[in-house]
This record gives sequence, structure tokens and C-alpha cells, in this order.
Amino acid sequence: MKRLAFYGLAVLALATGFDANGQTNSRPVRCQIEFGGKLHVNGQCRFTPDTGGSFALENTDRNKPLFDEILIVSVAIVSPGVAEVRGLTKSGINSRWGEARRSTRDRACWEGADFRICAY
Repeated sequence: MKRLAFYGLAVLALATGFDANGQTNSRPVRCQIEFGGKLHVNGQCRFTPDTGGSFALENTDRNKPLFDEILIVSVAIVSPGVAEVRGLTKSGINSRWGEARRSTRDRACWEGADFRICAY
């Protein structure tokens, strides 16, 4: 249960896009998100970095979802080359997508069982 609470707080912290000094640290990047065998995002999104290589992706217009009901996709590094991926929905549900490994073909990408996330 503590682990779920940690990931929930991590997603909220990433979503704010502010560093310890109150400065925004997010920036627009080109991103691709494939989920369930379908390309859902292929274009610009907002990238918010976090410590240790973790990051979050959201729509550049924060009033709109990233895709479908998903507002934010978070990639939280749990060990070198391994991350835990979650999607925060409009309803506030922090859904676990699962474990992802850094792609050996494209280091900007993280690949899970049925998803792929790239941020350039």
C-alpha cells in the first residue's frame, strides 16, 4: 500500500512541473505513445523530468488529456534500465500499466508488455 501511495504522490509531483525553487522545469518534446497495439500520441507533448531519469508526459495544453481519458503518463525509474509506468485518468485513477525496460534500439523509448513510450 505504501508503494501505491508513493507512486500517486510521485505522479502529482511530476504533474505540477515545478522544481524546488518554484521554477517550471517542464518543456515541450516530441513524443510517441503506443498502447494496446495502437499509436495514441505522435507529436508534441509536455515533458516534466524528475530525479534519477524519471519523467511524466502530458498534453501541451494542460486543459486537455494526453489521449483518450489519460491526462498524464509517468515513467518512474525503479532500477537501472527498468521503470514502473502509470497513467493518470481524468477521474483521478492512477492506473498501473506495468514494468518497462529501456529500449536497446532507441534510448529515448521505454517498452512494456503492451506499450511503448518515447520522448525526444
